[in-house]
Amino acid sequence: MTTDVPAVVAHLGEDFLAQVYGRTYRHFPGEPGRFGGLLGWDDLNALLTHHRLEPPRLRLSLDGEALPEHAYSVPVTTRRSTVWHRLKPAELHRHLADGATLVLDAIDELHPGIGDLAQELERHLRTGVQVNAYASWTPEEGFGVHWDDHDVLVLQLDGAKRWRIYGPTREAPLHRDTDVPEPPPNEPLIELVLDAGDMLYLPRGWWHAVAASEGVHSLHLTCGMQTATGADLLQWLSEDLRREAAVRSDLPRFGTREEKADFVRSLGDLVMKGFEDGTLLDRFLTTRDATDRARLVPSLPYVEGVPPDPALAVHLVTARARLRSDEEGNVVLTAGGEEWAFSAQAAPLLSLLVAGGHHRLDALAHAAGLRIGQVALLVSQLVDGEIAAVGRAE
Repeated sequence: MTTDVPAVVAHLGEDFLAQVYGRTYRHFPGEPGRFGGLLGWDDLNALLTHHRLEPPRLRLSLDGEALPEHAYSVPVTTRRSTVWHRLKPAELHRHLADGATLVLDAIDELHPGIGDLAQELERHLRTGVQVNAYASWTPEEGFGVHWDDHDVLVLQLDGAKRWRIYGPTREAPLHRDTDVPEPPPNEPLIELVLDAGDMLYLPRGWWHAVAASEGVHSLHLTCGMQTATGADLLQWLSEDLRREAAVRSDLPRFGTREEKADFVRSLGDLVMKGFEDGTLLDRFLTTRDATDRARLVPSLPYVEGVPPDPALAVHLVTARARLRSDEEGNVVLTAGGEEWAFSAQAAPLLSLLVAGGHHRLDALAHAAGLRIGQVALLVSQLVDGEIAAVGRAE
């Protein structure tokens, strides 16, 4: 059975963005086979076998503390004097059996199916997503009672996980903050068990503790979502206002009281003018989308450009690209911090790519009424810009 990634997003429901996202937790009951094709134990074993994963990306955690890597790995020195740490399966098994939790960060960069899931969530939520994998075998709490500085969507893949959720004690806490949240109450707001196929959404700042259910091992994914806060908007506005001479000017350190007051007043006027612009928030969010980091996907063996092969398939490696029309009637694609202007005829082709998925060159050519060679040249520009990748169609 394979996992339908868009169905994961659809299962969030039509009211998720308006009523749940960033506001409260939600449990999404499912059925055991829902995530059966996404990641299994054999897949996890293969990742641990075939990748050199150094801490903190791969780590074991117990009682809120990371175990030292020498407890479950041995350093190996190559003949060129580089050192890497080779897992010792027997020691790994022993620590996991004794209550440690295995954590593999950014598994979306290692596993194609999970990478597709991350991109689909990014497209839906308009924010960056990193997926971590967690595996545990005992009721020991690998991280204790804690809160995260980002929202999470949890997918229970196998086994069961017991969650104790206490709620927030500080509104919208940040990683870099002026105060730390107060400790949570002794009794949880709710206690629930996630079974295979269930999902759980938890906003940032919500205290929680997690452990495998008694006698049942657990494998789950946590999709962490980047925040976009008022602090980010203020930082972006300060960067945007560098075009103004008053912002670039030296502070009047040795000026008179009146000169200092005039300087501060001029900055305040510029900031207020920015806030009075009704498009400010939309411009900021558009900029975030346009500068979203593209995922690393080479297009070997096509190092000299994309050939006009109808069976080649192309996809964007960023989920938040934007399309618009300029004053000359061109269609402008913005992604990965760059802009490309194409003739209006390319709009249907680009719309398909921005919507996601893999598309054959002949299908793109048909959609836009272009020749295969023209589409190959256009796609070559996007590959050179590191926002698209090509490969053989499956």
